[in-house]
Amino acid sequence: MSEVEDLYQEMILEHAKRPRNFGPLDGHSHHAVGRNALCGDHLKVYLILDGDLVKDIHFEGDGCAVSKSSASLMTEALLGKTVAEADALFAKFHAVVTGQPDASADGLGKLAVFSGMSKFPVRVKCATLSWRTVQAALHQKSDPVSTE
Repeated sequence: MSEVEDLYQEMILEHAKRPRNFGPLDGHSHHAVGRNALCGDHLKVYLILDGDLVKDIHFEGDGCAVSKSSASLMTEALLGKTVAEADALFAKFHAVVTGQPDASADGLGKLAVFSGMSKFPVRVKCATLSWRTVQAALHQKSDPVSTE
């Protein structure tokens, strides 16, 4: 494994063990629930929007290291973003983790740690669950999100 891959793995494990913005969020204006039936991941995402701006974001739930670290890093990346910026970041993240042609991790910052997920298609669902759930929350979709 290369030094970069070692660093990426270390960051994923760190965020899985000590997730940022973990726990309920009092006074949230938006929320959604997501499940990955394949591996049992489940989470809730809570947001406080100030107009179109993500003022605060938290998540809670249980899941594998990829799922939990993706949610943790996502909350850091989306804080202070507009809904349009969050949508664009999800589209870029999704393109990279699914290995779409011409997708680049440039501009993803710490989220680039997931760029190798395309080699593990089953893990893509783990990495994108929190993102699909936050999309549902941002756009006030009431049905639970499922990766199936």
